[in-house]
Parts: sequence; C-alpha cells; structure tokens
Amino acid sequence: MNGYEILLILIGWAIAGGSPGPATLAISGTSMSAGRGAGLMIAAGIVFGSASWGIAAGMGMSAIMLANAWVFEVIRYIGAAYLLYLAIKSLMKAARPATMMPVVPIQASRTLFAKGALLHITNPKAILSWGAIYAIALPANAATVQVWQLFGMLICVSMTVFFGYAFLFSSPRVARAYANMRRWFELTFAILFGAASVKILTARIE
Repeated sequence: MNGYEILLILIGWAIAGGSPGPATLAISGTSMSAGRGAGLMIAAGIVFGSASWGIAAGMGMSAIMLANAWVFEVIRYIGAAYLLYLAIKSLMKAARPATMMPVVPIQASRTLFAKGALLHITNPKAILSWGAIYAIALPANAATVQVWQLFGMLICVSMTVFFGYAFLFSSPRVARAYANMRRWFELTFAILFGAASVKILTARIE
C-alpha cells in the first residue's frame, strides 16, 4: 500500500470509531455526567478492549473464532445483557434528583476502566472489524511486522477518537447543557443502549 491508501484506511477507521455506538455513548455520557477524568478513564478501558481484539485478530484468533460460532454467540449474549444493564442504569439516573458533578476517586476510576474494557470486549463485531481491516489493508502474504505496524496506526487513531470524545463532551459548555437537560440526556442514553442491545441480539454474524 502507498501512503494515500493508508491515509484513506485510517480516515475510514476514524469515522467508523467515531460514529454513534455503545463506546461513544458511554464516553460522552460519562464525560458529561462525571467530568473529564471519568471520561478519560472509560475511554482508556475502551481502547484497551479494542487493542485486545486487534491483537487477537493479528494473531489469527478471528479465523479461529469464526470457525467456532458458539464463541461469538456467548460474547453476543453477554454484550447484549451488559448494554441492557447500562440502559437500565441510565433510566435509574434519569429518575434521580439533580446532584453536583462528583469527584471520581481512584477506586471508581478503576471501575470505569473495567466498564469501558467490558463494553468493547463483549462486542462481537469488534474482532470482526479488526479482522476485516487487516484483510482489506494487508496482502495475503503480509509479514508480521506489517500486521503490527498497521495495528499501531489503527490503535493510535482509536485513541485519538475516544480520548477526543472525552475532552469534547467534558467541556464546560457541554457540561452545562447536560446539567440543564440531564434527565432527557439519560433517557436518550437508555433508549440508545437498549436499541444497541436489541441490535446485537438480532444481528447475524456471517
């Protein structure tokens, strides 16, 4: 591949990563409700989950998992259940009275990181996306170094997108908008997380 082709692939990866979905919903919602530090922690967990699938796909795990469809089924049901849990949590938050933006302690930061990681690791489409991008961007006889060079570029793009979301949605203006319309935001998150859960349950993994 030449530089122009690589640039197009990276731009496409950024657009896909930044499009509305469970990861971007979690980062934006956490950043608005709990501040920048919390948003960055959940974003870090999501990057970790994405990197885990990227490494697995780079080592050929995507082909192994595709040959064992039951693995995807297990991940799919766990992922759908977790998204439904997040939808219920958003509904419960919408029903609570307004509170001051909390300071996130170290223990809660670890929980946020785990939440982000679990969100991406339980998304069966994540490993399919990594496997597909490798197949598109690399020749069939690609050397190991080419695989990991591409992985490095793609995960850097993912970090830029996800951490960028945390910075964007934790800005004072956005935080004020969230404070003024908190219940509507949480109701929206509940609907979107619930819709994502249904979508995963009804998706067909080819």
